[in-house]
Amino acid sequence: MQEMDQPENTDERPEEEPQPQREPTGSPPAPRALEVKAEANNANTVEAKKVDNANEGPKKILQHKSRPPPRDPEVVKIQAWWRGILVRRSLLFAALGALTIQRWWKQIRMRALEARRRAVLEAFTRKEWAAVRLQAWVRMWRIRLRYCRLLHAARIIQGHWRCRPCGSRGFIKGHYRVTANQLHLELEIVLGSEPCIVSECIPLPVKQ
Repeated sequence: MQEMDQPENTDERPEEEPQPQREPTGSPPAPRALEVKAEANNANTVEAKKVDNANEGPKKILQHKSRPPPRDPEVVKIQAWWRGILVRRSLLFAALGALTIQRWWKQIRMRALEARRRAVLEAFTRKEWAAVRLQAWVRMWRIRLRYCRLLHAARIIQGHWRCRPCGSRGFIKGHYRVTANQLHLELEIVLGSEPCIVSECIPLPVKQ
């Protein structure tokens, strides 16, 4: 590093410092020229050290920053307390969210269960009502059939019963004749085996 910086310093030296006057050859160098050269060498070494220190400075700063600062126990307690509060708050929010989701899910399940129960009840009611109507129709058909049979039997019995006394009853037959002022009526009444003949002349009222 020093070898690379020295030529730069030597190049800049003629601009900053005046060149010493050269004495004629063959004579020894003056003490003033030696002092100037020594000062230039010292300046070069100082600048090289500054450059080295400048390069080493960031490393020292990084090392200084990487070291953890000393902790106060009270500060550590306060930080732990605050972190505990934050953790408990987050857990409380999570628990409240879980309870809300569970309550909503239970409501959804109860509604679905109620709808399913209502659908099953309606289907059972429809089936029961259909069965009751079928049973009523069958019973009505059976009762009507029995009633028709009984009605037919009653009509047959009534017909036979009505025809039974007609043979023992009598009958009446006759004829009539109307004249100018009389009504001639002849009736034949049959009761059993003895007929009875009735003849009658009925005068008619005539206006004079």
